[in-house]
Amino acid sequence: MRVLIPRGGSWGDEVARLVTDAGLEPLILPLVQIEPAEDQQHLQQILGQLAEGRFDWLVVTSQSTVRVLPRVPSSVQVAAVGSVTAASLRERGVPVAFIPTRQSAAGLVDEWPIREGRVLWPHALDARPTIASGLRQHGMQVTEVVAYRTVPVFESGEQLVEAVSTQTGAIPVVGAQAATGQGVSGQRVSGQGADDAVLTAVEPAETPIDAVLVTSGSVAKQVARLGLAADTRIVAIGEQTAEDCRKYGLQVAGIAERPSAQALIAALVATIR
Repeated sequence: MRVLIPRGGSWGDEVARLVTDAGLEPLILPLVQIEPAEDQQHLQQILGQLAEGRFDWLVVTSQSTVRVLPRVPSSVQVAAVGSVTAASLRERGVPVAFIPTRQSAAGLVDEWPIREGRVLWPHALDARPTIASGLRQHGMQVTEVVAYRTVPVFESGEQLVEAVSTQTGAIPVVGAQAATGQGVSGQRVSGQGADDAVLTAVEPAETPIDAVLVTSGSVAKQVARLGLAADTRIVAIGEQTAEDCRKYGLQVAGIAERPSAQALIAALVATIR
């Protein structure tokens, strides 16, 4: 069984190892990449206010946000949407005061511990309004700012399909360790995800894609462009991602109990038994 892993880097390497340990065949092919926010002046202005301690809380809902953060003063309490994001914050030396038991945007809102104060929420351009609207209903003063954009690696559905399975029966394999910065068809890949989108090798496509591990709504959108067979196993990293999959017409076969690589593979294996 061939499993499409839509993210590269250290995360993709870990998932590929877990897929292999489960007796399955991994295919690492990043479908999206991270680009800087277009309005950098506004972003830096807001992040400057964060560094000055003008907020009571900072809400972080992705690892991509962590990369753009300045020094976070001790007066600002930090909430992370889940354990993976919290680990990234701690690696940057940022203490985490709150992680919801149900690790999702809805879980964070439902379990939010206070009912007044100033909150900064840096997020992706296409982020759902769940955090902002929910915290405002709790009485919080929420400031939002776009911290990054998630964009497709492939410019067209045809290019994406060709990358997964060409007419010659080959599937490109993306290597996380390559450093040339060249994408499919020699296109330059920019932004934080550059190394994750480097085409390094080609291997025979002896089997079709039997399962896809979907890690975000933006990935779900790209997977929908592939036109996969109806019996392809779609496994989502959480309830929100599963909802996004269904929105794009994907039938979800499994949902990870926690937003981790181990839980994602466990959910995949459970669909096979």
